[in-house]
Amino acid sequence: MTRTAQPPTRQSGDDRSVGELVDVATIQVSRLVRDEMRLARLEMQEKTSAAAKGAGLAGAGGLLMFYGGAAVIAAVVLAVALALPAWAAALIVGAVLLAGGAALTWLGKRNITASAPPVPTDALAGARADIETVTHRRSQ
Repeated sequence: MTRTAQPPTRQSGDDRSVGELVDVATIQVSRLVRDEMRLARLEMQEKTSAAAKGAGLAGAGGLLMFYGGAAVIAAVVLAVALALPAWAAALIVGAVLLAGGAALTWLGKRNITASAPPVPTDALAGARADIETVTHRRSQ
């Protein structure tokens, strides 16, 4: 006869054998570890996506600041070479680009700072609480 492994039936605590209790504990610890790992993975995904968003914003801000700097340089060149209207227009465009780039860079830095460090703190706290519960119950 082939016997399939089935979880032990639920009985009162005094009626179960040590083997049954070990089987139940093994199943529960295995489920707990899987759930904690799943929580840690989800938490890491959330934190890394926030960091990626911040890096994208900072990159866009840096690009706008680069073009703003190029426009300011063009304005200086035009100011020396030509009359007021040409360089004034380039200076205004450059200033607007620099202001927009600075704002995007600041937002990106703020997002990166808020998402760091990408450690699954909730999952670690849950695991510590589980360990504390198990060790506390064992000592009683």
